Amino acid sequence: MERNNLGGIVVSSEPVLQLHNVTKKIGRRVIVDQLTFDVPKGEVFGFLGPNGAGKTTTIRMIVGLIKMTKGEVIVNGISIKNNFQLAMTHIGAIVENPEMYKFLSGYQNLLLFARRHQQVTKARIDEVIQLVGLQHRIHDKVKKYSLGMRQRLGVAQALLHKPSVLIFDEPTNGLDPAGIRELRDYLRKLAKEEGIAVIVSSHLLSEMELMCDRIAIIQNGKLIDIRKIHELRQQVGVQQVTIEVSDAIAAQQHVQAFYPDLAVVIQGNSIQLVIDRSTIPEVVRYLVHQQIDLFSIQLGQQSLEDQFLQLTGGEQIV
Repeated sequence: MERNNLGGIVVSSEPVLQLHNVTKKIGRRVIVDQLTFDVPKGEVFGFLGPNGAGKTTTIRMIVGLIKMTKGEVIVNGISIKNNFQLAMTHIGAIVENPEMYKFLSGYQNLLLFARRHQQVTKARIDEVIQLVGLQHRIHDKVKKYSLGMRQRLGVAQALLHKPSVLIFDEPTNGLDPAGIRELRDYLRKLAKEEGIAVIVSSHLLSEMELMCDRIAIIQNGKLIDIRKIHELRQQVGVQQVTIEVSDAIAAQQHVQAFYPDLAVVIQGNSIQLVIDRSTIPEVVRYLVHQQIDLFSIQLGQQSLEDQFLQLTGGEQIV
């Protein structure tokens, strides 16, 4: 396993999870449409999309809860179509709430879960308990756990059999800010120190920005784009510009005639657009030339949420 000078895992270009043209149809309705992407080890990969985009359906197909209409999912080089049971030994997942017995202790829950897999030793159970930070409460009954502690126990369950891929569907649901941060830190630790590929679906854009290395944006079952988070943050040349004008409708029409592919939104007496910083003087000169009076110009850095809404045509996230 390749490590950097600080002891962390180096994100490998070799994928541990591959989706090729994964499609799900129910009747004539296409839920997921030819979804294709790869996830390497050591990466936290995020799913974003508006309501009904197909995120949860995709995750359910990956872990075998529902069948694909067509396409292929490959885990560590193993096709889930050709060898489902072997492929699943490389995946740990929490698709909904972690399954556990509340009247038993956390440790007893892990013992029961370990029986589902071969060669999970007591040493491995102790290892994952340390990894998720439950060593001081592991012998307490689960009914006494906070929601954040239950989530950590769920992560421990998913890790017992040493999977190559961890999948979480909305893992921060119901957690308070401290619990969200705690879980986020654990998932990043697992990716960077253990070399596990972590796939997370969430409706919290701010958390995805802090948690993920890359995000995949899907809409109507189709992959719109895959972006690296650090590249999004480095797009300092892109500005959100709000221009207060004498006639917002006329200004919108003129700018869109000059830049046919540019989205221009009217907000009261202003127009709002997202353009390259170097283009702003050109737009200002053009509006003045068209006898549109300008009263103010406000510049703002485009956030991850702004870019998401722009890519999805303004549709709200789940």
